[in-house]
Amino acid sequence: MTPNPRIGVYPGTFDPVTNGHVDMVRRAVHVVDHLIVAVAVNAGKGPLFTLDERVALMQEEVAQFDGGAAGRIEVRPFDNLLMDFATEVGACCIVRGLRAVSDFEYEFQMAGMNARLNPQMETVFLMASERHQFISSRFVKEIARLGGDISSFVSANVARHIVQRYGHGPITPGAAAADD
Repeated sequence: MTPNPRIGVYPGTFDPVTNGHVDMVRRAVHVVDHLIVAVAVNAGKGPLFTLDERVALMQEEVAQFDGGAAGRIEVRPFDNLLMDFATEVGACCIVRGLRAVSDFEYEFQMAGMNARLNPQMETVFLMASERHQFISSRFVKEIARLGGDISSFVSANVARHIVQRYGHGPITPGAAAADD
């Protein structure tokens, strides 16, 4: 008899997907048998990219994973309560990344609320690697909007999409090739 696969959900807005997000996905896939990267609608945040664009960008990022990891990752949009979505997909845990103490307070409250909504669902916290602890989508968008170099915070593919969206070149020539 084969045991049920451990399905984890890594939720976020991913607007845009950063190297920190990709690092978290790469590490989370080692904790579960199948990882669903759940891209939230979250229109209240005023996203730079549409939901479909964010799903496509994340799919492009995880498609590059090697060693069979890409086949164990699924990217899906969701627009309902996270606990409902996680239950629908048969998840046993929610994966969340922590960058700093300030993240912990918010995530701790969220985990508590989620536990009240579904006591069977665990929340697994992964610490961001020191290389990516300071990266946030909000900062990446602000740097790009002001014409700064974002090539060390996002992949070359994501950087191209951001440049197109803002209509100017925040990446210095050749810097995008130094994909992280």
